[in-house]
Amino acid sequence: MGLIKSEIFTDEQNKISLLAKAFAHPARVAILQHIFLSNSCICGDLVEEIGLAQSTISQHLKELKNIGLIKGNIEGTSVCYCIDKTNWSGMKTTINEFLNQDALDNNCC
Repeated sequence: MGLIKSEIFTDEQNKISLLAKAFAHPARVAILQHIFLSNSCICGDLVEEIGLAQSTISQHLKELKNIGLIKGNIEGTSVCYCIDKTNWSGMKTTINEFLNQDALDNNCC
């Protein structure tokens, strides 16, 4: 299996791909939905709410944080996560621009 050569793609193409990856697992979608509903969240609440192991939830939170869709603050022995509103807004703009493209009517297929 060959390596993905991200350098041959534009920054925008790589960004869209990374954003799409964030939504590629239903656990990450569920985590984001839960954070939106509660407006902030402690990781332990996610384990109870979603029903996955702590380590699994932590890995998904790490992915979401690495891409910048969420941010977290340490409060004692817990980490409180919330949506990064600036990055979320930027993600919406990027995805909307990509999805709002119109296909040309060229009678193909």
